[in-house]
Amino acid sequence: MQFTKEMLKLYAVTDRTWLNGRSLEDAVEEAILGGVTCVQLREKEMDDDELIETASRLAEICHKHNVSLIVNDNFIAAMKSGADGVHVGIEDAPVKEIRRIAGEGFIIGATAKTVEQAKRAEAEGADYLGVGAVFPSPTKKNALRITPEMLSEICGSVKIPAVAIGGISHDNVKEIAGCGQAGIAVVSAIFAAEDIRSAAQALASY
Repeated sequence: MQFTKEMLKLYAVTDRTWLNGRSLEDAVEEAILGGVTCVQLREKEMDDDELIETASRLAEICHKHNVSLIVNDNFIAAMKSGADGVHVGIEDAPVKEIRRIAGEGFIIGATAKTVEQAKRAEAEGADYLGVGAVFPSPTKKNALRITPEMLSEICGSVKIPAVAIGGISHDNVKEIAGCGQAGIAVVSAIFAAEDIRSAAQALASY
């Protein structure tokens, strides 16, 4: 699936611990029906086989709705499953190495917490940046905070689009309006909601 910055508008990152017994597949489809434009499978405790199997099932759901599926960290699993790309953190495989192996057309997102990291990711071939945590995050309690000013500076330092992440909810999303990001990435604000579709709809209209 060809990458466009519009697919970052409402970027949902999975976390099964919030689902209260609901299946990941159903939760993801409800989120997409509510307006999610990209899905990242981020389940750290899955082994490679389970990750590939789960990503394959989610890719089928996402592609039915013309939405891209990104796999967190494991680009080999992403390639084997038919997912559209990978998102890597600063400590993961280098973007340039992934690009060399996966080739063009494979979406690569990279975490950036500084202007230097953002410029390096862009130079190595990343398609987009994930910048955060912009608010205290219930899923990453020790994450370094990125102020709105820092978010603006990072977004303005590169030509590739950025998605803001970290503790974003319907209540605080307007606090980062105008910082230059192409979209927002959320975890619990969608997947912890009793009504996932409605939660996504509310965030999609921010």
